[in-house]
Amino acid sequence: MAPTTPLRRRPGAAPAVALVALAVLTALAALAFGRPDPGGLRDEGPHPAVTPSASARPLWPGLATAPPPATTASGSATQAPPQPVPDLTVPGHDLTAVDVRTLLAKDPAVGGEERRALDSCAECAVRAPEFRDLTGDGLPELIAAVTTPGPVVLHVYTLAGDRVLPILRVQVQQEFSAATIGSDLWLYEPTTVTTRTTSHYQWNGVRLALFEKRVDGIGLLQPTDPGTDPPPATGAGGGSERVPVPKHPSTGPQPAPGTGAVAPSARPVRPTPQPSAPAVLPEAKR
Repeated sequence: MAPTTPLRRRPGAAPAVALVALAVLTALAALAFGRPDPGGLRDEGPHPAVTPSASARPLWPGLATAPPPATTASGSATQAPPQPVPDLTVPGHDLTAVDVRTLLAKDPAVGGEERRALDSCAECAVRAPEFRDLTGDGLPELIAAVTTPGPVVLHVYTLAGDRVLPILRVQVQQEFSAATIGSDLWLYEPTTVTTRTTSHYQWNGVRLALFEKRVDGIGLLQPTDPGTDPPPATGAGGGSERVPVPKHPSTGPQPAPGTGAVAPSARPVRPTPQPSAPAVLPEAKR
């Protein structure tokens, strides 16, 4: 019996089968690992943190709002290059420890009317300084306001080493109000009984520069006679608007038309309970 001849495989058959098997395995792996499971978590890399929006923080919020002036006046900021206040250093680099009257007295930009306020003047005042970060470096700047018989002069100082550097001097009306939003300074001045001028200052690396100035309508202001209407609501910007008081119909029995008698009511009117003491509202946070 003749020996059997072994079967010969066609050249290239085995590599072709292997390639097909490898392609199938690759496709299955892509389907298995390329798609996340439903409801599963997937790492998309680092994301920037969400920063909450800044809110307005009023300056000198305890001061009463004065009535608007009869004429329009606008503030004017000095544009001279800032120079350190002479003969004044700040040990410990703590601007909050500086005496505001000493600082103003040594500042050559302080005018004669302001210096009267530093001495004795019945119509003058030097407000307690406020401290806010207006340059974005995390350190507070000193904000001072000097009331003269004419306008109010607002000063802002920052630290340059151990020296005090003036970065803003602007005149505003005596009825002004101010606030900071983030590191920006906002000044509000009532220009007429229905409009208010808003000045927006930003740090430009050298000084606080005027970024925007606009006139906004704020509605009719309340009269100043205390015997007329209740005091108006005052917002953070200092503008006051007339608040309408809604008139509700009476729920009790009404007189019949043409007579002085009281028509019978369909249901008795329940008396409104009166509180024994006024409710105390929580103090608003600054």
